[in-house]
Amino acid sequence: MNPRGILATLLASCLLIGACSKKPAGAPVSQASAPAVSEFVTIEGTQFRLRGKPYYFAGTNIWYGGYLGSAGPTGDRDRLVRELDQLKAAGITNIRILGMSEASELKRAVRPASMTEPGKYDEQLLAGLDFFLAEMAKRDMKAVIYVNNFWQWSGGMSQYVSWFTGKPVVDPDVTRDWNTFMDNSALFYAVPAAQDAYREVIRTLVTRRNTLTGKLYSEDPTIMSWQLANEPRPGSDANGRANAEIFIRWIDETAAFIGSLAPNQLVSTGNEGWMGTAGDKDLFVESHKSPNVDYLTYHMWAANWSWFDPKDAEATYDSAWTKAQDYLNWHIDIAKQLDKPIVLEEFGINRDGGAFAVDAGTAFRDRYYKAVFDLLHRRAAEGAPIAGSNFWAWNGAGRATNADFMWKPGDDFVGDPPQEPQGLYGIFDSDLSTIAIIREHSAQMQALGQ
Repeated sequence: MNPRGILATLLASCLLIGACSKKPAGAPVSQASAPAVSEFVTIEGTQFRLRGKPYYFAGTNIWYGGYLGSAGPTGDRDRLVRELDQLKAAGITNIRILGMSEASELKRAVRPASMTEPGKYDEQLLAGLDFFLAEMAKRDMKAVIYVNNFWQWSGGMSQYVSWFTGKPVVDPDVTRDWNTFMDNSALFYAVPAAQDAYREVIRTLVTRRNTLTGKLYSEDPTIMSWQLANEPRPGSDANGRANAEIFIRWIDETAAFIGSLAPNQLVSTGNEGWMGTAGDKDLFVESHKSPNVDYLTYHMWAANWSWFDPKDAEATYDSAWTKAQDYLNWHIDIAKQLDKPIVLEEFGINRDGGAFAVDAGTAFRDRYYKAVFDLLHRRAAEGAPIAGSNFWAWNGAGRATNADFMWKPGDDFVGDPPQEPQGLYGIFDSDLSTIAIIREHSAQMQALGQ
């Protein structure tokens, strides 16, 4: 990637840290410009590198990391430390985390929020993110931090639109009108005041000094990548294509802004792939050509996209897996065309029968995880640009306490966000057969980097 920001500043940064960790546009990083000792994840061709070796990983999502790390009422640092140890033992080396949530009247938004209103922040929750990153560093884990959310469960883009247009929030958990919600969230890209506030959030996070380690976030190699948002879409499948131009520009300009603040860290979009880009393959490709986007991301949701019916698993699994293979391989092949690495940073499937309870079976989930992992490992071993995956998500010791399995303030945090039943897709610490599959895959992926 092209250096961004003032050249003298970038050169000074490289000298201090010992490595320029960006890939020059159209060319791999040379050993002269990226010494083997770099603690930052770098890019060479279509491959991540760390400390002079290829970096392949098995990872997870813990959106609530800052919440659990807080010393305030949402926190449980003892649980966090235990579970990071458990994940480390399972071979997890990469964790995707929510960086900022927005206070909202949305029915299923998490409470409290780390941004109470534009420009005002809950320091306890931000310090919780400090703690989470400090503990990850002790275990040599890498973080991917997304700084916004297309969806309602953390406030997200729809809340920005409400703040700066004065319109009431569009709440799909009340209206059940998802197309209207998505089109409303996409207004975010075109509201200048919302973009100004969003950039101030980016600046606040990227330039934050960790209260425990003393490091600026932008100078902390624990952070592999900054991500524009969780699953940014151009709008609904019905109307999203009309926003193509502004969506592409927003990605390019925002990625450039983040890169100017964090020249030693990577930048990614958090996009779901073509299914989350108005179903438009060309728009997915065009929106990821920017030299300011270091690598591609995609997500895969077999049940959400009506490929798989957990209540009729025997009849629908095989056809779902056929679609899943096509989806996985298409994106890997596109990454090769764009000369960038790619990460499958969200995927999951239901417990047997579509149950949510912690003691429900995981036979089809285990089958699915193994099939996904085997495909990714095979393609990586062949030299394809797939670098790793982050399963969605880690529930750990969290447990649902409500009869409807929906989250309420004060409940345990789990990987299933507040908009979804707790136990829908997340992996509990008691899911030993699934954890064993994850451990085996991690060992296979890490062996590719030796």
